[in-house]
Amino acid sequence: MQPDMRPYAGLKVVELSEDAAGEMTGKYLAELGADVIKVEPPGGAASRRIGPFAQGKQDGEHSLHFWFYNPGKNSVVVDLDDPRGITMLRDMLRDADLLIIGYQPARLAELGLDYAELQSAFPSLIIVSVTPYGLEGPWADYRSSDLVALAGGGQLNVSGYDDHSIPPIRPGGNQAYHIAASFGLAGAEIALLQRQADGLGQLVDVSMHDSCAITVELAFAFWEYQKAPMLRQTCRHAQPMMTHCALFECADGRYIYAVIMLAEPKPWKALVAWMEEEGMALDLVEDRFFDAKYRQENFGYVSEIVECFFLTKTAEEAYHQGQAREIPIGMLHAPEELVDDAHLAARGFWRDTAGIDGPIRYPGAPFVFSGFAIPAPARPPRLGEHNGPFRRDALSLAR
Repeated sequence: MQPDMRPYAGLKVVELSEDAAGEMTGKYLAELGADVIKVEPPGGAASRRIGPFAQGKQDGEHSLHFWFYNPGKNSVVVDLDDPRGITMLRDMLRDADLLIIGYQPARLAELGLDYAELQSAFPSLIIVSVTPYGLEGPWADYRSSDLVALAGGGQLNVSGYDDHSIPPIRPGGNQAYHIAASFGLAGAEIALLQRQADGLGQLVDVSMHDSCAITVELAFAFWEYQKAPMLRQTCRHAQPMMTHCALFECADGRYIYAVIMLAEPKPWKALVAWMEEEGMALDLVEDRFFDAKYRQENFGYVSEIVECFFLTKTAEEAYHQGQAREIPIGMLHAPEELVDDAHLAARGFWRDTAGIDGPIRYPGAPFVFSGFAIPAPARPPRLGEHNGPFRRDALSLAR
């Protein structure tokens, strides 16, 4: 058997978190070789009860949500409200490199967990706290969710439609949790590098609110320098002013996103030449339309002609023919269409792996490394599946 060459192979991680931010941080580490022990309460983590459920089985083992966030982890059931459970946790931490924890200060106090004491007892342990509002500040114990975090962080108010009588629209995909997880992973990596220098662990305090507040593109810069608020726009980046539509329907009812880039001559000339080849450029070939200011002033007229052109092509045709002419253009996919995406297939993105009830197709890693291979994800753990190696009384705590 070849040795595991992944960068976190041999790293022991204890994960004590039930929301997607902490679980995703643990998933990143497991994917890159770490041995992640997921500590679950009796009855299982709350994420086991989030649907949808495979085969409709709501039994704690078939949550697709849980499957996505926890492949390849070990599940150990520990009742932290029992003093024996705290003892078990401390035993796990004796040789652990990282503790990922999502408990807010009030819950930590209930359990009698004190980070300063843990750092003293386990000086090489890196504690990565990923919580809604961080461990300090007036909101430290406030509750949150993906929607609440996006609202408080600024993303929500710039996500939606040109018609501002329609309220802001939350983007899907647990983005706030994933933003916090990305910073959780980055914080863990920085602390691991520092530990190589001085041998010491430290506390990394990651706030989902902070993470969202720093991830709002140019909103702060525009406000700081121009006092200009960002305006939400349909399928476009928020800007201080309303920009032109870039979404076009095609002959098959699907849509493409064509960045015509009115201020740049090259893609505009390529688009007009393409349209002229097919007899649909009309007067866009005239010199006045090669002036960026004139095109912007008459974009409504320009857009109507371009709309008619794309209505003669399927989205696939528009996408590939436009890309061949170096026009910034993309095709809108429904998430389920990605399963059959030829480019993802060519990169080996989808991986067949063992599931709870048999083989399943699973999304792979978003990166490919030349120095080591990332195997297909291992299946998610059954509740308490790995209690055996962690003391005999662990099983009694699981009951």
